[in-house]
Amino acid sequence: MLKLKIVFFFCFPILLFSQKEKLSVEKLKQDLVIFREIREKANSGLYKYRTKQQIDSIYSWAFSQISKPKELIDFYKIILQITDFEGSLHNDTTLPNDFEKKYSSGNIFFPYPVKLIENRLVLNFENSEIPLGSQIFSINDIETKKLLSSLYKYYTTDGYNITGKSIGINGSFAKYFEMEYGPQKKFTVEYSLPNQTKKNKKTISAVSNEIRKENFKKRHSLPIDSLQYNRAKDKYSFKVISQNTALLSVHTFVIGRNAKDKQHIAYKKYLDSCFQYLSNHSEIKNLIVDVRNNGGGTDPNDIVTFSYLTQKAFRENKSAYVNFQEIPFAEYLVYEETELQKKQEEKKDFEDELKEEFPKLENGKYIQDERFNSLLEPEKNSFKGQIYLLISSRIASAGSLFASLVAGNTNAIVIGEETMGGYFGHNGHTPIEYELPNTKIKTQFSIVNLEQDVPKKSNQIFGRGVIPDYEISQTFEDFIQNRDTQYMHTIKLINQE
Repeated sequence: MLKLKIVFFFCFPILLFSQKEKLSVEKLKQDLVIFREIREKANSGLYKYRTKQQIDSIYSWAFSQISKPKELIDFYKIILQITDFEGSLHNDTTLPNDFEKKYSSGNIFFPYPVKLIENRLVLNFENSEIPLGSQIFSINDIETKKLLSSLYKYYTTDGYNITGKSIGINGSFAKYFEMEYGPQKKFTVEYSLPNQTKKNKKTISAVSNEIRKENFKKRHSLPIDSLQYNRAKDKYSFKVISQNTALLSVHTFVIGRNAKDKQHIAYKKYLDSCFQYLSNHSEIKNLIVDVRNNGGGTDPNDIVTFSYLTQKAFRENKSAYVNFQEIPFAEYLVYEETELQKKQEEKKDFEDELKEEFPKLENGKYIQDERFNSLLEPEKNSFKGQIYLLISSRIASAGSLFASLVAGNTNAIVIGEETMGGYFGHNGHTPIEYELPNTKIKTQFSIVNLEQDVPKKSNQIFGRGVIPDYEISQTFEDFIQNRDTQYMHTIKLINQE
């Protein structure tokens, strides 16, 4: 099967142009035409959040930007603007690996990690140049508001969501800055000291990519947000935290590849033992479910977890469909295999699976067969007390599907920040990747358009993530002290009951 690529590819054709060489208008327009045709034929989410008129408009803009030859990096930014505009967190568009390595070499990066706290960009690193917690107003005369909005396209989210982009900015600010504004030798930073209003200026030197990454590993906020950027060694945990309250934390749904995988089987047994314990201890009336670090994973981990929290039968989704059974523009596909015969086998296996799961054509859409979306029953030991669901802007894909089901179909009190994954649905499950012929830019998206099995709610808006009942973000003082604002608020709520 054509699978999601977690890391960059290592086998690339040698490019026929250098990082400064400009590509002809003809070649760029050809790639843009192919890019659009691929998405119109294969991407079932193209018009999920945008009208045809809006999509036509952004392509008109894109073509207007190609009136003269351009460097690869400048064309890449145009493509990024389009993929971000579509509104799917599974959209991923990447430069050729060898180009990015050359483009990003040398001492050219902003040296220190930053973090968005209470809508302010603050320094997130102990250093001798600009104090920890200082608010940044501009860098190289680019005002923070303009700077941040220019970086949004580098990190895609579902629908019209903006909060999730903070995850990309907090984690890759220096890299995004370099891509957007080019390599820099110096950075003139306008800032104010913590809890002060007077503005200061300081010019600091750029660093290498290696030092940038090392500094990020030593960021001040590491004790609180480490799991947002690294896969947890302990993927899930359960503990009783008081006489009447327990805490279930599930940091990822990357727990085995499928229902038969031994990791998933072990997880299912673990859940069963936890909820058996809760069933036997009726004095535990509150369960905090913390999925704030959960960026997704594989079925059926999300669905199995939900089955211990619901009291009624449910489905994973109300509906699902794809645009095709036979892969369009297969000549531009990125394959896992390299030999021609194996590529052909891989393509056939992929298409056979699509025909089995999405057999019926209705109004131009291939609809998911009910066998792949059966009615599921709650677990016999499902929790019957009060659920407190902790969410954040990190939650995506299977993580946001789970959060949506809990928020929409249980008594859960939802606390935290809007998820980057959509409440009503998303494009997911099955990624596919293409390579444009002239620029060698790769573009990946998921082809299954899902409507999740959730009800309409007064606080849920189409095109947005799960909206919390209590919108709680980390305060500046809690950032400085590395305190968990959302968790503390939850405990306070429980104690008030």
